[in-house]
Amino acid sequence: MLIKQVIDVYDLIDRADITGEKVKNYMESLGAKNVSVKKFSREKGSTDFIKILIPGKNGKTNGGNAPTLGILGRLGGIGARPELIGFVSDGDGALAALSAAAKLLDMQAKGDFLEGDVIVHTHICPDAPTQPHDPVPFMGSPVDMATVNAEEVSGALDAILSIDTTKGNRIINHTGFALSPTVMKGYILRVSEDLLSVMQDITGALPQVFALTTQDITPYGNGIYHLNSILQPATATSAPVVGVAITTQTAVPGCATGASHFTHVEAAARFSVEVAKYFGKGKCNFYNKDEFELIEKKYGSMEHLQTLGKE
Repeated sequence: MLIKQVIDVYDLIDRADITGEKVKNYMESLGAKNVSVKKFSREKGSTDFIKILIPGKNGKTNGGNAPTLGILGRLGGIGARPELIGFVSDGDGALAALSAAAKLLDMQAKGDFLEGDVIVHTHICPDAPTQPHDPVPFMGSPVDMATVNAEEVSGALDAILSIDTTKGNRIINHTGFALSPTVMKGYILRVSEDLLSVMQDITGALPQVFALTTQDITPYGNGIYHLNSILQPATATSAPVVGVAITTQTAVPGCATGASHFTHVEAAARFSVEVAKYFGKGKCNFYNKDEFELIEKKYGSMEHLQTLGKE
């Protein structure tokens, strides 16, 4: 369980003066050796991107060939100060990703090393702007999505779990977390059976999957409605991406405070850790390679959906 990690990380980041450096210091206190922080300042404010590399015993950083999993905590900000005081619902993605990193570091300190590398990436902004959205307001961000993808998505990642609060809609009517179909190179593929099995094991309930549309997997900035930013990493990589949506039965604004449920965040973080265990061993496939090759052979490339499209 990751209850301790979720509580510790929440206590760390639910403050007005939180910075990426403070999160870095916390991760290093747990044994992290490779943590980097980059500050970006724009007209709407600033945010600190934080990247935590957790090497596997057969990972690429150690000269091995085990695949690398990316765990991305997606959000606009963890706070909307001064408009609102406290941790906002939108921050759950960062909370889950950082809690997963803390757990993996704790495992290493106790002698348990995964096969492959895991890279956890998110950003820390306690005073992000809000923005209108239907049916409930979204959190905005000091930086644009292209900047976020450029920092968080890299060719080093062989697969990505994108954790994001996805409560501001009427599409997912489930309290807890839900998975998306796999998105890869402009295609919405079948849901991974391996990921469904992991989800079922860790929740003890039937797996939950949320609907995606073509609009949702196109880049922000094209003037088209998006469910939210959970699948935006898929616009910046050829690796398979799966959204891990932290969800509620009713539509909850991303800027709502007091709306985070530690059990939901813990379950999403625990799911990510379990996937990392299997993925590094080559026992958790995000997609069927042969089937994807057949799809592209029959229907061609859909990579144009990863672009802003025609003017």
